[in-house]
Amino acid sequence: MTEHRIELDLTKSLVDDPRHGHNRWHPDIAPVVRIEPGDIIDVDVRDGLDYQIWPHSGIEDAVKLDITRGHPMTGPVFVEGAEPGDVLDVHFERISSHDFGFTMFLPGVGVLADRFSEPFLVKWDLHDGVATSAQMPGIAVPGDPFLGVIGVAPSAARLAAFTRREAALAATGAFVLPPEPRNAVTHHPALDGVAIRTVPPRENGGNMDVRRMSTGARVRLPVEVAGGLLSLGDTHFAQGDGESCGVAIETTGRARLRVDLLKAADIPGHAGVPTYTYTERAPREYFATTGYPITKSGENRDMDVHLAAAMALDELVDHLVRERGLTAPQAYVLVSVAADLHISSIVNVPNPCVSAALPTDLFVS
Repeated sequence: MTEHRIELDLTKSLVDDPRHGHNRWHPDIAPVVRIEPGDIIDVDVRDGLDYQIWPHSGIEDAVKLDITRGHPMTGPVFVEGAEPGDVLDVHFERISSHDFGFTMFLPGVGVLADRFSEPFLVKWDLHDGVATSAQMPGIAVPGDPFLGVIGVAPSAARLAAFTRREAALAATGAFVLPPEPRNAVTHHPALDGVAIRTVPPRENGGNMDVRRMSTGARVRLPVEVAGGLLSLGDTHFAQGDGESCGVAIETTGRARLRVDLLKAADIPGHAGVPTYTYTERAPREYFATTGYPITKSGENRDMDVHLAAAMALDELVDHLVRERGLTAPQAYVLVSVAADLHISSIVNVPNPCVSAALPTDLFVS
């Protein structure tokens, strides 16, 4: 077993210092390191918005945010012997964050996009495993750092399929981010306009934002190209299931991973999507609200889980304003970084029940 260190200059963005990284998916992006199965990689990781928010930033920096710069990923990592049909078995031995983080939302973004018309930015101090902020007095958010982005390169055929289906969806009026050469980092100009964006997760993994993919967990990724071409990024210090306002506690970090290889001939089969294994942390007390697919005008919609989630979150925000004295923007940030959305029931037609559950140990005064 060999350990491979991928060190970044964490004072510089990927756009300014593109060594050892990229921010689009394409099978022809060259690997930055080659490893053997069972090797360790110890890598630096930038924040998912590529250093557009700093400790000295104000709301004006959030407003002018350029999403074409996300997500900066470290990699790709070529795993010797990995072939299509195999599986990368990635063990998260340690994921840590640095001491500054931020959470923000912009109008039109997040589950409660229609409720908030002004941008809001919270800057967090991350020390001793807890996030605190002068903008969120009386609140301490325990951290469990994880990588919001981890995935493998799609094959050329899969890339073409992703591009076709997302173009078809965009043609219906849906918000879809097409390939965009501006601020693309692929290390090859011919790829900049065809490599796909990192915002949506897909069958190759990517921006899954699964908070339980933290230290001690493992993820299995189906290999589609020779070497697998594993990449990772988007360190989160803490996040609730759902990342409801669109952003977690974003930060930079460092990850130590062991990468094993499961050969297709040696496994009975594997799902065509990423799978993961995790252990729950110690039990905590939660306060939870529930939601159903009812619009604000009273219309009942059939099995609309997103609408049910919005109701549950609206109710939780209102509870925090009423019972805890938070402002509505503070409450929206808190539910995004700490409250879990659960589908509590999805069979009782026409109304699925979604719960929004917030740990009560966040309130320290």
